Amino acid sequence: MLAGVDDRMWYQNSDVSLVIRTDFAHLRQWEEIQTAIAEPQTEDGFTAFVTFIDDRAYESITSSQLVGMVPADVNHAIAFLVDAKTLTHPDLPILVINLYDYVEGLEDQGKGPQYGATFRVVPAEMWSVQNNLTISNMDWEDFAGNVDGDGIFRGFE
Repeated sequence: MLAGVDDRMWYQNSDVSLVIRTDFAHLRQWEEIQTAIAEPQTEDGFTAFVTFIDDRAYESITSSQLVGMVPADVNHAIAFLVDAKTLTHPDLPILVINLYDYVEGLEDQGKGPQYGATFRVVPAEMWSVQNNLTISNMDWEDFAGNVDGDGIFRGFE
């Protein structure tokens, strides 16, 4: 666990994913991305169900560090990191981290080979990733296997 980090955030409703700010140099972009994530993205009004974590205790953490700090008894399927790459890239691609990988017969269930895997998603498609992965309506590979050449998921064609 990183110094100063409060793990209570992991014990909130696991259907509401965490969006963790790790870059504190780009305030305007952070505000823009929060608005973009919160806006309904479809005619039906679908939106990502998230809680924004804006705490300097998470400054500069990596996906590997985040995976290492997740308590073993929580049920979050994914988490999102808003890092320097997110806030400086024109498409604002958010890092998605896989926190649950089910493999039949695996003793340490949920910690399969895709545990800790990542890809990036544009804000307009975050609702699809968040909604479907948190309820296991779709699998990690459904999204990770459909990223563009730059590793960013921009939607299904």
